[in-house]
Amino acid sequence: MVKEIERTGLPVVHMCTVVPISLTVGANRIVPTVAIPHPLGNPALSPADEKELRRKLVETALKALETPVEEQTVFDS
Repeated sequence: MVKEIERTGLPVVHMCTVVPISLTVGANRIVPTVAIPHPLGNPALSPADEKELRRKLVETALKALETPVEEQTVFDS
């Protein structure tokens, strides 16, 4: 689905917990997330720390959207 959306000219970021799968399906912009049951959070953290974690992941994804890429790129947060 990611590749089809990008073909229309819209950049897409694939936020995922298993980067090799994203690489296999051909996602161009990949942001690794936390864990399969909680991709964008960590319930073991305090609410303030979890908010900071989520903000960092979203900011990384926004940076990835702004970045022109020619090949698959993993953006670490």
